[in-house]
Amino acid sequence: MNDKNKRAVDMLHGPIFRKLLYITIPIFLMSTLQQLFNASDTAIVGHFSSAEAMAAVGSNAPVINMIVTFFTGLSVGSNVMLSHFIGKNEENRVNDALHTSFMVALISGFIMLFLGQVIAVPILQLLHTPSHVLPMAQAYLRIYFLGMPFLMVYDFGSAVLRSIGDTRRPLYYLLTAGLINVWLNLFFVVVLKRNADGVAIATTISNGVSAALILRALIKENGMLHLDLRRLSLKWNYVRRILWIGAPAGLQGMIFSISNVVIQAAINLFGSKCIAGNSAALNLEYICYFTVYAFCQALMTFVSQNYAAGTYERCRRTTRIAFISAIGFTAVISLGFFLLRHPLLILFTHDSRVIHYAMIRMLFIALFEPMTALYEVPGASLRGIGRSIIPTIITMLGCCLLRIIYMHAMIKSFTAFYQVVIIYPISWAVTGAAMIIFYFIVIKRAYRARRSL
Repeated sequence: MNDKNKRAVDMLHGPIFRKLLYITIPIFLMSTLQQLFNASDTAIVGHFSSAEAMAAVGSNAPVINMIVTFFTGLSVGSNVMLSHFIGKNEENRVNDALHTSFMVALISGFIMLFLGQVIAVPILQLLHTPSHVLPMAQAYLRIYFLGMPFLMVYDFGSAVLRSIGDTRRPLYYLLTAGLINVWLNLFFVVVLKRNADGVAIATTISNGVSAALILRALIKENGMLHLDLRRLSLKWNYVRRILWIGAPAGLQGMIFSISNVVIQAAINLFGSKCIAGNSAALNLEYICYFTVYAFCQALMTFVSQNYAAGTYERCRRTTRIAFISAIGFTAVISLGFFLLRHPLLILFTHDSRVIHYAMIRMLFIALFEPMTALYEVPGASLRGIGRSIIPTIITMLGCCLLRIIYMHAMIKSFTAFYQVVIIYPISWAVTGAAMIIFYFIVIKRAYRARRSL
């Protein structure tokens, strides 16, 4: 048995929950570790530099997510495409698709590198970033985007390995790079006395490490997942497949982030203490969401392989199991964070005003985080069968347009921070109801159409 088969998971046969969990747990740990390492940026500058430096790092999060999520969404298209070929046992097409995927990753990374340098100042000014925070925020953003090619290579490499159920190697590579990131954060901020720019340099270097490790793994891989850098090319039939599935997912993430940028502008009006507190709570909130995200990533691969193989009832069962599991696991983590909110927030700062704002966000958002599964899980299942446009439209209307309308209508009336963040659970409920209804309509038609072929 070759190296590939040892790490591959048979998603077409056998128990679903155990195999789904086998893939989900490393994805959750990988996302959580990434967020913890990102949180170390905030925590280290908060403890060893200043609240202003902490705000500079935190105010950039929505901007970075807005741009990065579009291009990383393309990796979803790559994952679904490769999983589809594997499900149909078309291994000869996997390797060609692999090389096209990495070329898309490199091109996307360099586009973001240049875009980040151009938009840094105007977009931070548009967000009403306080003038005393702006220089540090600008430096952080520009340095961060220098590492975008590294980030894209790692994301696409992870998507490739995830198509066969191998989520462990990306986890190990991220853990290695993340530990380097934390060490470099301390070195630049504590030893060299840098502020936000120091943690940005550390992040860029660590992204380079994770990209190098995953490239090395795929170059050494045998069989259909072997990467030969000399064969990198753009084969347009595969590019179209990646864009058809990945571009709507990326556009959803980008528009989603635009709504968060609009909300961030309202948060910025409450001052640097609120920005810092919001950033601290957001780090914990992300970890709750990553439970849902991990189940969705595993679900897409499962559904894509089984849909290609024609095992439609297994697709339905996997979606039900992922839906229940995502809500249950997220509820446990969200409640645990809320009960331990004070000692957790002290890890970021001892400033009482910063902690005050962070606790408000946790009360109105973290406790309701399981609601994100209402729209994310059905949407992931639809993407697994290649229906990426419908979940994108529903999410854009419910979680993006609704939030933007609310902010536009209410921003002049805001007198308290909770009035800003309460829109999150409201939009989750609306989007979830619409997504579940459309899931049953679309999935019924899609399976009927496939059977008639």
